Amino acid sequence: MNTSKLEKIVVAALEDIKARDIEVINTAKLTAQFERIVVASGESNRQTRALARHVQDKVKEAGGTVIGIEGEDTGEWVLVDLGDVVVHIMQPAIRSHYNLEELWATTPAARRKAAEAVRGSGE
Repeated sequence: MNTSKLEKIVVAALEDIKARDIEVINTAKLTAQFERIVVASGESNRQTRALARHVQDKVKEAGGTVIGIEGEDTGEWVLVDLGDVVVHIMQPAIRSHYNLEELWATTPAARRKAAEAVRGSGE
């Protein structure tokens, strides 16, 4: 399955269960390990686990492969590895602390924007 189709399936699955602040980061020029990172927020351990399971189910229904899932035991940060797309579903406090958007920003301007967003949220 191509990366674009996989990305659309993931985003749709996250939207189905009301994930918040879904962000897709193109990492193709930054690493050879994967093409995209999708970051989304869930409001509770239960929701983050449900979001991860829904993404997994939708990808499998479409004929895709789920390589692995990490973090389901606590539900604070659940990672779904789909090969070319890696999905991070986090509770807001965890997401703010690790700030993956800034870490993977592809330009200095994007890094500044991500840092300003964190400062504006009270970090």
